[in-house]
Amino acid sequence: MQVKAWACELPATHHLPLSRWSTSDLAPEVCRSGWVASLSGSTLWRWLHQDAIRPWYHRSWIFPRDPNFADKAGRILDLYGRTWEGSPLKDDVFVISADEKTSVQARRRKYPTRACRPRGTMQVEHEYFRCGAWTYIAGLDVHHARIFGRCETQNGIEPFDRLVEQVMTRPPYNDARRVFWIVDNCSAHRGARAVQRLQSTYPQLVRIPLKWGTDSGEVGQRRSEATLVTAMISEVPHMSQDFCC
Repeated sequence: MQVKAWACELPATHHLPLSRWSTSDLAPEVCRSGWVASLSGSTLWRWLHQDAIRPWYHRSWIFPRDPNFADKAGRILDLYGRTWEGSPLKDDVFVISADEKTSVQARRRKYPTRACRPRGTMQVEHEYFRCGAWTYIAGLDVHHARIFGRCETQNGIEPFDRLVEQVMTRPPYNDARRVFWIVDNCSAHRGARAVQRLQSTYPQLVRIPLKWGTDSGEVGQRRSEATLVTAMISEVPHMSQDFCC
């Protein structure tokens, strides 16, 4: 029990310059404490595994400092749970979470990648040409796992509007009852002018601003999924302008 209790303490508690425990770090400390004469890492792992103690795992998080955090994040989380103002969403109502990833370094290999073959691995050229810094703008259909993305040379109102057009002009969004767009406080989609601009073209679009400081927990997890495919454009032979997957 003493060993398990030690594993649940931070290394800094024992004045050790470690961010987290590993079995190779914890086992010698347990031996030096005098609790056991010798202890291997595998034995220590089995002891901790009995109570699902894994101090070498960690998860980053943001402590909510805003006293109104629950109210601000609540309606976003309700939309993720397919609820709006206390009522469940209809089947023809969709939720899009959109975000921008700026300064993406696009690269093009100097020689084409060779596919794998029997008794041979895929070959990827080490050297590459730099194709400049691009902006990737993405929208994630939260409940249907559809990702819409665009490569743009810069961020702004026009690039974001092109993403909106890419989504809102195709089924099922063009015939939807409502399409909620969850966006942050970027100037491309901030304020009453942005709402008027977007709804004048797409009346069914409802912009939901995500205030600074509320993008944590499940909110941040879901929104980050919209930028996971950034790696798909960081190395491309031809810079495609948009795609959907």
